[in-house]
This record gives sequence, structure tokens and C-alpha cells, in this order.
Amino acid sequence: MANFYKIWLVFDPRRVFVVQGVFLFLLAAMIHLVLLSTDGFNWFEMAAAANGG
Repeated sequence: MANFYKIWLVFDPRRVFVVQGVFLFLLAAMIHLVLLSTDGFNWFEMAAAANGG
């Protein structure tokens, strides 16, 4: 574990953090779209039904 810092000698930290940010954004978008496609978790339709729309 003491030599774990050497991973940054192989990978560029800026590129790693950019790729990680893009991955997390796409993962969040995918999770939201999956939830919106279900009947129980579609908050747009639930809000419209609650407001009489």
C-alpha cells in the first residue's frame, strides 16, 4: 500500500478525473432515465396526477 502513489506515474491525474466525472455524469443520467421509465418512480407523472393534470 505504501507504493500506491506510483499509479499516478502511469496515469495522468487530469485525464483520470475528467474520465471519472464523465462516467459519473452518464451513470447518473442513466439511473434517472431508468427510474423515469418505471411506473412507480416516474415523478413527472406523479406530480401531474397530484395536481390534477
